[in-house]
Amino acid sequence: MYKINHSFQWISLVVVLLLLSSCAGAANNLPAMNAQAPIHSIIPAPGSQSKPSQLPAATQTSQAITSPNSTQPAQQPPSLATPQTTAPPPAITPTGGAAPVTTHSTNAANIKTVFIIVMENHNWSDILNSPSAPYINKTLLPQASYASQYFNPPSLHPSEPNYLWLEAGTSFGITSDGTPAKDHQSTTDHLVTYLNNAGITWKAYQENITGKVCPIKGTGSYAPRHNPMVFFNDVTGNNNPNSSYCIAHERPFTELQTDLQNNTVAQYNFITPNLCDDMHDSDGCPTSDQVKNGDTWLSNQVPMIMQSNAYKQGGVIFITWDESEGGDHPIGMIVLSPLAKGGGYTNSIHYTHSSTLRTIEEIFNITPLLGDASKATDLSDLFKKFP
Repeated sequence: MYKINHSFQWISLVVVLLLLSSCAGAANNLPAMNAQAPIHSIIPAPGSQSKPSQLPAATQTSQAITSPNSTQPAQQPPSLATPQTTAPPPAITPTGGAAPVTTHSTNAANIKTVFIIVMENHNWSDILNSPSAPYINKTLLPQASYASQYFNPPSLHPSEPNYLWLEAGTSFGITSDGTPAKDHQSTTDHLVTYLNNAGITWKAYQENITGKVCPIKGTGSYAPRHNPMVFFNDVTGNNNPNSSYCIAHERPFTELQTDLQNNTVAQYNFITPNLCDDMHDSDGCPTSDQVKNGDTWLSNQVPMIMQSNAYKQGGVIFITWDESEGGDHPIGMIVLSPLAKGGGYTNSIHYTHSSTLRTIEEIFNITPLLGDASKATDLSDLFKKFP
């Protein structure tokens, strides 16, 4: 009996050792746990469900777990799948073209800078095809647009009321040439004040003024009656020769070249040649031919403007005359601009100084239209793009 029991004990011991060996082998086949992972993040709490999002990052990216008794990887929950690297979405391109690029174009889409040059006292018939005006006829007109039926307002003479009309759309009942001391106006309803109030810059370039005082008095070949802005109290500070506002805006014509070169020219520029260069006088002038004197002056000054960035990038030059002689006859209106029809285009539409004033207000989007400008036809037909 003793031998049987002893033999049984040895058999039992062998069986226990075999079982322990089998358990140790199975344990070695289990996947390694992250040594740093806290146990509560791996083993769910009693009565709770495992939340994959609570697994540490290293566990989420571990290799697939092998199912017991299988050589194929078990299906992994989506949240435990190895993250895939995804390319960023392509940039959205507007339909019909490349992605937009912010640029500053040198090609002006609209008129931005206005130059108006006012000549004196000649009918258009004195100018067109005149041998005294070779520059106008052979150089300017072939590249310009021009009107064949442009007039001063009906029966409006002499010079001063026509200049006032270009500024305000009315002559204020003035029918003779006077001085700012005599004919000054208190109204603020005129072009340059409207421009200034709208933040649009302006200057009057006057030949033969000093630039040191407000030019309310004539001197040499400078005549205030050809400078409409100095007839308004809000420009001159009630005829104050020391008005800083007036002096800042009424500048010697010689400064125009520097302003063009420095790109500091104003948006609206009113240019008055002196009494020789505007075709008004002949005594004391380069020649006794009034038209020739003015044509020569234009040939020296207009190219300077046309070569400037201000002109090339949306500029326009209006060249007109203040009034006709011997009654109401057509006077000149020549338009030079990259935005004009040009090429010698002309029309027979009836225009007056009111048309010019309206056109300038429309270019700068200024309202209300001043005086007779509200009833006038603008000069838009002379342009291929307006304003």
